[in-house]
Amino acid sequence: MSDITSAVPAGEEDFAALLEESYGTSDDLVGSVVRGTIVAIENDLVIIDVGLKAEGRVPLKEFYEAGQAPELKSGDTVEVFLERMENSAGEAVISRDKARREEAWENLEKAYEKNERAQGVIFGRVKGGFTVDLDGAVAFLPGSQVDVRPVRDITPLMGTPQPFQILKMDRMRGNIVVSRRAVLEETRAEARSELIGNLSEGQVLEGVVKNVTDYGAFVDLGGIDGLLHVTDMAWRRVNHPSEAVSIGETVKVQVIRVNPETQRISLGMKQLEADPWDGAEAKYPISSKIKGRVTNITDYGAFVELEPGVEGLVHVSEMSWTKKNVHPGKIVSTSQEIEVMVLDVDPQKRRISLGLKQCAENPWEDFANTHPSGTEIEGEIKSITEFGLFIGLDGNVDGMVHLSDLDWNAPGEEAIATYTKGDMVKAVVLDVDTDRERISLGIKQLSEDPFASSTDIKRGSVVTCTVTEIVVNGLNVSFGEGMTGFIRKGDLSRERSEQRPDRFAVGDKVDAKVSNIDRDSRRVSLSIKSLEIAEEKEAMAQYGSSDSGASLGDILGAAMSKAQGDDDAPAEAAAEEAPVAEEAPAEAVAEEAPVAEEAPAEEVAEDDAK
Repeated sequence: MSDITSAVPAGEEDFAALLEESYGTSDDLVGSVVRGTIVAIENDLVIIDVGLKAEGRVPLKEFYEAGQAPELKSGDTVEVFLERMENSAGEAVISRDKARREEAWENLEKAYEKNERAQGVIFGRVKGGFTVDLDGAVAFLPGSQVDVRPVRDITPLMGTPQPFQILKMDRMRGNIVVSRRAVLEETRAEARSELIGNLSEGQVLEGVVKNVTDYGAFVDLGGIDGLLHVTDMAWRRVNHPSEAVSIGETVKVQVIRVNPETQRISLGMKQLEADPWDGAEAKYPISSKIKGRVTNITDYGAFVELEPGVEGLVHVSEMSWTKKNVHPGKIVSTSQEIEVMVLDVDPQKRRISLGLKQCAENPWEDFANTHPSGTEIEGEIKSITEFGLFIGLDGNVDGMVHLSDLDWNAPGEEAIATYTKGDMVKAVVLDVDTDRERISLGIKQLSEDPFASSTDIKRGSVVTCTVTEIVVNGLNVSFGEGMTGFIRKGDLSRERSEQRPDRFAVGDKVDAKVSNIDRDSRRVSLSIKSLEIAEEKEAMAQYGSSDSGASLGDILGAAMSKAQGDDDAPAEAAAEEAPVAEEAPAEAVAEEAPVAEEAPAEEVAEDDAK
C-alpha cells in the first residue's frame, strides 16, 4: 500500500484519504446510507456511482415522491442504501427506498421524542385500518384514528399529504402507529379555544346546521359547534327541531351562554325576534274571550295557542260544566280551534290560565233559575251509592237524593234497597248550590210528614197502639196515621210480674201514655205503666181516698160501676155496700190504704234505678 501510495501523485493521495475518511473501509459501507452521483437514466433505471469499482442500478419508481413525479438528471447527488458491494453481475446493490426508510426512521424518532407531527400519505388499505407512507417509512393508521367521527369513504383522503401524530414506534419490529384524529382534535381544540375567547354573550353569528337531534341542533360556527336547543328555536311551540331547521341550512343565531371550561356554547334563534309576551296583560284582559288552536293535550288539560309564541292552559277542571273525571282528549282534539276565556295572566311565569266551560252557559245556574226549591221533577237513576241516589236532570246535570230523604218511616239503608239503576223516579228540589255544583233532591218530601201532621199528639197524651213487633227489651207499636213508637219493658205494667213482652202478641191493641217525643230522631216513647198510675190517681181523686175509710178495691169498683152506667142497680145495694165500707175495721183500712199508695212508689224507684 505504501508503494502504491508513493507512486500516486500527491493530489490523488489526498483524494483517497478523503474518500476513506468519508466512507470508511468497504466493509463499513455495507448496510449504511452513502452518497452517489447519477450517471445516467436508462430504461426506468437510474445508474448511480457511489465511489465503488462498479456503479449500482436503482429503479426509477423508487425516486417517486408521494403524489409527485421525480425530477432527476445526470450529475444529481442522491443518497442510497448500500446492501452489498457487488452482485453476480459485479454491480453494487443499492436501494433508494431503504435509504429513504433509514432517513425517515431517524427523523421520525426525533419527531416522536419531541412529540411533533409527521407528514405522510395514506396509500393503502389493510385489515383494521390503512397504511401511511411517512417519507419512506410505512406506518399503520387504525380505522378509529382516521377522523373525529367515523368515516365511511376514505377515498378523498388517500394520496393527499397531511400531518399525523405518532402514537407508537418500534424500530426493531419496524412497527409505527399513527393517528390523524389526534391532529384534528388538537387543531380543533386550538381553534375552539381561540373562537371561544372571541365569543361573548349576546353576539350574533351565522352558522351551518351540522346535525339535528330530538332535543336540538348543532350549528358549526366556523370550527366550533354550538347547541341550538329546541326551546330556543322559536317563541312558538316546536315539537321537533326538524320543524324549524334542516341539515346544511345557514342560520343566524345569538350566543346565549359560553362556558370556557367545558367549551360549551348555547345558541338561540328566538332571541333575535320580539318577545310576544311583552304586554300580554294588556292584550289578554281577564274575562275576555278569544279563539285559539289546541297544540297539545295532556292528562291535566290542553294547551291552546293564542298567537305564535303565546300559549295558555285549559285545566281539566275548566273544560266542562258536567263532564267530570274525563280525559281532555275526549272533549277537544289537537289542532282544533276553540273559544276560551282568559281566567288569569302571569307574565313573569309566562302563564295564562284559560277556561273552556266559561264560554258556555252554566247549566247549574240555568237549573236553579228554572227549578226553585219545592219544584217536583222526574229523572232516571244514574247510579246508586252508599250515601244516596244520583238522578239525571235537564241540562246534563245530576241531583242527589240522600239516604235520609228517601222515606219518612223506613231507614235509609232499607229504603235504598227498593231502587234499581235505570228506574224513573219523582223527587222534589230541596236546594241548588251553583258554586259547589250540587243539587239536593228529596223523595219523601213528595208526601206529608206523618210526624209533623200529628199535631194532636203531645207529651202526656193517651193513645191506642197496635203491637207491630215484640223485642227483648220492649214492644214496637204503631198508632195514629203512620206513627210509630216504642214501649220499653219497664213501662209495660206497674206490676213487676207483668213486665214481660211475651205476654203480648203482634196485633194486640193497648192503651199507653206518651212519655217523650224526640222530633229530631222522630221517636215517640210510650208507657202503659204511667197510664195505669194516672188512672189510679184520677179514680182516687174522684171517688174518694184511703183516708175516708174506703179501700182501693171499693173505689175502683165504684168507678167501674159508674163507667158501665149501671142505672138499674138498687139504691139499697149501694146503701148496703156503703155501710160495709164504713164498718170495715180501722186496722184493715190502715193496712190496705198504704199498700195501694206505696206499691207504685217502689216500682217507680226500681224503674228509675234501671
